[in-house]
Amino acid sequence: MINFFINNNSVFYRAILAFFLSFCMALILYQRIICWNQKNSIIGEKIRDLGLFGQKEKEGTPTMGGVVLIFSTLISTIFFSTLNNIYVLMLIMTTLYMGCIGFIDDYIKIKYNKKGLSIMGKILSQILLGIFIGSIMYFNTNISIQKEKIESKNSHFFQEKKYGFKTTIPIFYSIYHNHEFDYAYLLNWYNKKWEKYAWIVFIPIVIVIITFLSNGANLTDGIDGLTAGISSIIFATLSLLSIISSNEIYSSYLNFIYIPHLEEIIIFSFSFLGSLISFLWYNTYPAQIFMGDTGSLTIGGVIATLAIINRKELILPILCGIFFIENISVIIQVLYFKYYKKKYGIGKRIFLMAPLHHHFQKLGYHENKIFNRFIIIQMMLSMLVFILLVI
Repeated sequence: MINFFINNNSVFYRAILAFFLSFCMALILYQRIICWNQKNSIIGEKIRDLGLFGQKEKEGTPTMGGVVLIFSTLISTIFFSTLNNIYVLMLIMTTLYMGCIGFIDDYIKIKYNKKGLSIMGKILSQILLGIFIGSIMYFNTNISIQKEKIESKNSHFFQEKKYGFKTTIPIFYSIYHNHEFDYAYLLNWYNKKWEKYAWIVFIPIVIVIITFLSNGANLTDGIDGLTAGISSIIFATLSLLSIISSNEIYSSYLNFIYIPHLEEIIIFSFSFLGSLISFLWYNTYPAQIFMGDTGSLTIGGVIATLAIINRKELILPILCGIFFIENISVIIQVLYFKYYKKKYGIGKRIFLMAPLHHHFQKLGYHENKIFNRFIIIQMMLSMLVFILLVI
């Protein structure tokens, strides 16, 4: 990586400065919010009674962490990044959009009812974001594989249009494309003319990824430090992948897709990482502040967008395995309960409680032990992803 730092001194130094600015800014703001809450007894998190040990002690904990997380990330990004970069703009828009949805959800929970936004309301907002991100990534000719080539032959011009969107599949290897996979392959094997409709496959996949991951991060935020700790490791992993993909030499050597103009998102990633680590300082057990849906929904949406920009969206079921499993555990629990109730007249559950981390709490595990073990699992998943991408 030495060549990367030599050839990209500006990006590297700006990313480091952005990290420390967001970290220090967030650290101070979190402390101010905590002190303000202690002096003025402002309304904090309302905890649903789930019958879990230590649950009532969390009542009243301030839940403004997500606002600070977004604010410190965006300030650092604006100061140190190039704002005319399409990738940076996509990440900023994703952060603001999901932050607004999460803020509305938190506001409803605090002021009106504990349930917040309806499930369909959240899913619809995530679908809209998926359509937006998928459309830009596929149709914007500055960043998409979709190109129009005009060549001259014997004074006659002819036009060739390529369709599709290249991405990366772990272990997938071919002599010509390494780990590359084009969504157009899913259609042109049947009919060559259909490859221009590859967006019909690509955009729904983006929608599913953003929806699933955003909800997964939100559901995981039920134990002190859990979402922030897992997300910090994921952001560090994606930052490393961005560094490799933005460098033509190392991307070629490690069989990554080289993505021009990607280096600016490293600054955004480092800014978000600095804010997350700062939040984790106060959110570890016993938590002094919560991120709320403002933070958790934003984290899931940003991770998904960052992976899509890196052409690594298909590794997310592995990299974000904990978020996916937490989400799936809720889906399985609800479907099994409804099926059993419809068939036998009485509901039955597979887990003691969903999402999965609450199941372990019901088994008697302290939330600190659950946090530590989930962090270890996330480290292993991140290492596994990197190994699968380079072999």
